[in-house]
Amino acid sequence: MSLHVDLVDEFIARYTKEYDFYEQAGRIAARELESTLQAAGIRSIVTYRAKSIDRLRDKCRQREQKKGKYQDVEKIFDDIVDLVGIRVALYFPAEQNQVDGIIRRLFTILGIKNFPESSALRNGKRFSGYSATHYRVQLREQDLNETDKRYAIARIEVQVASVLMHAWSEVEHDLVYKPLAGDLSEDELAILDQLNGLVLAGEIALERLQKAGEARVTNSGRKFANHYDLAVHLLGRVPEGLNRPVNDAGLGRVDLLFDLIALLNVDTPEQLSPYLGALHNDLETRPLAEQIIDAILAEKPDRYGAYQTIRQNRRAAFSDAKADSNGTATQIGSFLMHWIELEHLMRDIGPQLGLHRNLLPQGRHLRQSGLLPKEMVVEYDRIRQLRNHLVHGFEPASAVQLEEASQRLQEVTAEIRRRLENFKDGESGESQSTK
Repeated sequence: MSLHVDLVDEFIARYTKEYDFYEQAGRIAARELESTLQAAGIRSIVTYRAKSIDRLRDKCRQREQKKGKYQDVEKIFDDIVDLVGIRVALYFPAEQNQVDGIIRRLFTILGIKNFPESSALRNGKRFSGYSATHYRVQLREQDLNETDKRYAIARIEVQVASVLMHAWSEVEHDLVYKPLAGDLSEDELAILDQLNGLVLAGEIALERLQKAGEARVTNSGRKFANHYDLAVHLLGRVPEGLNRPVNDAGLGRVDLLFDLIALLNVDTPEQLSPYLGALHNDLETRPLAEQIIDAILAEKPDRYGAYQTIRQNRRAAFSDAKADSNGTATQIGSFLMHWIELEHLMRDIGPQLGLHRNLLPQGRHLRQSGLLPKEMVVEYDRIRQLRNHLVHGFEPASAVQLEEASQRLQEVTAEIRRRLENFKDGESGESQSTK
């Protein structure tokens, strides 16, 4: 037996022992990606697999025939990048950019490859062939629990394409690259090429279908049917100047936003429009859905309780639920009570700062307006971040953190009130900002 066969057999034997490891890594990554895509309102089919042992053996031997003998088993592991594969089949190809942003936020990116490649078309082909983006990624260790951290070393290939392109590529791959009955005839290759043209035309039709659906929802004045319709509407109605922040942070939990506006009966494009209008090009790089939810909650702070219920119904790991087991429910309630007090105050003075009344200003706005001294701006922004984690995130805060934040929040609110009183007494914002 030749050396390269021994190395391949050794590699296959090792992979066979580790197969469950790769299968579980794919399961974890696919589950996280699928739930995030679904929550963001992106219609897709997500599947995963660890590479078949028999197919992997054939692939290794084919690659050795083309590239020469492997020097050791580790070289084979370096050469085969798709031991774990995830496929994302998009209903609407135009959502590729949103998927790209989600993948970049969820995983560590090792490499990206776009198809078709720049090389010329193969002889006899009229159409461009396979169109997709392949990502080589790893799970982020800091996002995994202690039991799953070991899966962070697995390299995973994520293939993103339309549902039509995935179907065509599967047929072409098995017929052209893995023929069971000899090479295909010129007529068969021409038919595959023709099917590729139909797929490309189908993708254009899917993009038109998406735009037609958006126009139907927007122009009819009907309620959003689901959070997928809402996501399409948001992407098409983002205020001018917000494209970059949205691309950076994504849409976020559109499913939670949909549940909230449905509960409050503000679930038509016309009723949602004022909350979109409240956003501006100075928007923080946070998911758009979070920004809109914040505007809705700030309008009537008693909506916080309803929003917490919605999160629990979606089975999201809301911090309140986690904190109860640690005895911090009282501290959370106290913190939110003081935060709502500040929101009421900001609603009254927001227009004076040139802000929409339903958007809480960032620390620098308060500094520029003379309502907070420089040293308190950092505290304010830290408290604001803690509030965002409690309301939108999944990071539990300790009782000590919450108690300290509540005290500092009361000090911030008191300082703003004091300075407002001084303004009323005729003291200028400029003189206040220097104190």
